Amino acid sequence: MADSPGLLATSGVVPPLVTPLDADGEVDVESMGSLVEHLLAGGVRGLFLLGSTGEATALSPEQRDRAVRAAVEACGHRVPVLVGVIAPGTAQAANFLLHAADCGADGYVATAPFYAATHQAEIARHFELLAKAADGAPLYAYNIPNRVGGTTIEVETLASLAERGCIRGVKDSSGDLAYLRAVLLARQERRLVLEVLSGSELLADLSLLLGADGLVPGLGNIDPAGYVRIVDYVAEGHFDLAQREQERLFRLFEITTVAEGPRSEGASALGAFKAALAILGVIRCDTLAPPLVALTESHREQIRSKLVEAGLVDWR
Repeated sequence: MADSPGLLATSGVVPPLVTPLDADGEVDVESMGSLVEHLLAGGVRGLFLLGSTGEATALSPEQRDRAVRAAVEACGHRVPVLVGVIAPGTAQAANFLLHAADCGADGYVATAPFYAATHQAEIARHFELLAKAADGAPLYAYNIPNRVGGTTIEVETLASLAERGCIRGVKDSSGDLAYLRAVLLARQERRLVLEVLSGSELLADLSLLLGADGLVPGLGNIDPAGYVRIVDYVAEGHFDLAQREQERLFRLFEITTVAEGPRSEGASALGAFKAALAILGVIRCDTLAPPLVALTESHREQIRSKLVEAGLVDWR
């Protein structure tokens, strides 16, 4: 699907970047540049800014723009840069989209509207209006029910939007392989131009075997080359090697559980990603956007041990 007419060259791995912040909570431009270089060196085919992993809903408009500009400048048009325009309603999402366009984004990613419950017809209208605002630039639907009040973008809604040219693709972070298969079957049966990306860190190999075009794994910030290897192994028919690599990354994903307990899911997972990147020397600081609180030194040591087990750092 990478060379299909109308598709961006984002098949492969398109990690959802963390947003590096300095000790004062401001966007760390230098660390963003270092992160972009780390990911490109790992072989990624695109970058996704301001998604869930990027703490998009916790950043100010100024921080959003600064992060996107920093990433776009560091990337230098080497791969497409997609920017999340995630908001409860259409007007705010469209405003985010226009700001991202001014900052140099190549495409946009939007969830279904949230907070106020919406019907599938209203979800479709949301994407129709965002597509108009995008003015021909690629728009991706982001199916992530657990972040939008349990709402799933139904397969028929996606198919209709794709047929009318409103969306270029879908990022599915539901973790539901049956849903992913249904989307892929609809694409095949209706001959849709629709790029299908999986957001699951733990089901990457299976998603690709089903026919997904690429991966958008948060853990890909830490080990982009590992996910690139899975893509390559599946493409070459080395399914046993893909499974073995997926199992290594499955174990590495345990970094997201070291701070479980009284902490929120966001602080545990995002804090672990940033702490790991700081340990690897990719970013300077593991600061999280308020109200999330960074992990403790004890948590960092546990994460370091997981990085050692995964072969990413030496124990010292």
